[in-house]
Amino acid sequence: MRITFLGGTETVTGSKYFVETENTKILVDCGLYQGYKWLRERNREPLPLDINDLDAIVLTHAHLDHSGFIPVLYKQGYRGPVFTHGATTSLCSILLPDSGHIQEEDAKFYGKHKLSKHKKPEPLYDKATAEASLSLFKSVNFDQEFSIGDINITLQSAGHILGAASIILKAEGKRVGFSGDVGRPNDDIMYPPKPLPELDLLLLESTYGNRLHDKSDPYEQLAEIVNSTAKKGGVLLIPSFAVGRTESIQHMLATLIKEERIPRLPIYLDSPMAISVFDIYCKHFELNRLTKQECQEMCDIVSFTRKVDESKALADLVMPHIIIAGSGMATGGRILHHMKRLIGDYRTTVLFTGYSSGGTRGAKMMAGNDTVKIHGQWLPIKARVEALDGLSGHGDYADLTQWLLSSNLKKNTKIQLVHGEPEASEAMRDHLRQTTKFDVEVASYHKILRV
Repeated sequence: MRITFLGGTETVTGSKYFVETENTKILVDCGLYQGYKWLRERNREPLPLDINDLDAIVLTHAHLDHSGFIPVLYKQGYRGPVFTHGATTSLCSILLPDSGHIQEEDAKFYGKHKLSKHKKPEPLYDKATAEASLSLFKSVNFDQEFSIGDINITLQSAGHILGAASIILKAEGKRVGFSGDVGRPNDDIMYPPKPLPELDLLLLESTYGNRLHDKSDPYEQLAEIVNSTAKKGGVLLIPSFAVGRTESIQHMLATLIKEERIPRLPIYLDSPMAISVFDIYCKHFELNRLTKQECQEMCDIVSFTRKVDESKALADLVMPHIIIAGSGMATGGRILHHMKRLIGDYRTTVLFTGYSSGGTRGAKMMAGNDTVKIHGQWLPIKARVEALDGLSGHGDYADLTQWLLSSNLKKNTKIQLVHGEPEASEAMRDHLRQTTKFDVEVASYHKILRV
């Protein structure tokens, strides 16, 4: 078996791993690059493989840094299957078309306002292409073994978000695991990740390889932010990922209102995609901790703004309120229009709810930048900027270490660290080398590994 690392190395985006045996070729994950421009430019580069020889794609989960490149391959002529959990199929049916739509809208905007160096900016793919690519998806259940050529494959629950899986491959007498994004043991909504079986090699995420999650109470932090913003007469803007973080934020706000720890402010979920995702979470009770009553309470506190006119009308509100909108790293979506309007006001609070990769607006704002560029304009930041670290859907390095030690891995199992910024992966390697007997290395871009 041979593995070529085509993404998700030295960065937390663009996850792609090309697996070859003597008779079969598959991609594990097919993600978009996000963040720094030099990374995003990789989305325009051809993959070093012939897609006509590709037998299948297998997805760990629905987030665009793992799934968002599938429409590009479809556009290039790929018509093979995409195997993943049924909940991931449902989520991708929302995320991929939305990604295409946002790219179309951004291209039109930049063309109209001459903000691009290209005379006619073109999206990487459009909504129609993304919708067409969904015809390739084939749903499989957790722990259901299936075969692609001479490779036997099993998906097992990884926590993180609905449908997220670790992928176990068996071929040519070897067993290889791809962790995907691994959830936390005590997440409010998702169940903990399932322990791994015995493996010869594990590709392990290292997003939080150099950090431990804040142990302070995120409910207390959120209550303080809501109350202080309301006292100033301001607006709380929450850039949020439609899958995972938005549901957590809604659940927390509903709990705080029920316990009378915050006032019942108007709350707007200004994201058609997040609204649709919420419906999927409420339908899959078997995959998460939410009860029907909790889902109802989360619905009751929020007004859904699906239409563009409804979103624009929020600008007319004068009372304190909360707006939850994508994208979580402030790389696009409706949140940018609200930020453009409000970040120059000291009464505004911008609350980030998860990890922002290097080069994104979210990362720059959380680093304390005084200005931010939105739609070609440099805007001063006078708003309060905060991060609610306790909501991350990724296990930190202590969580991941405990997950490995509770699994059935051999002491000398080989581990390649992926999906982490360089400093995070290096720190994770050092930590695992000091605290375990695993053979740990950091993967590099276009590295070829023989198993």
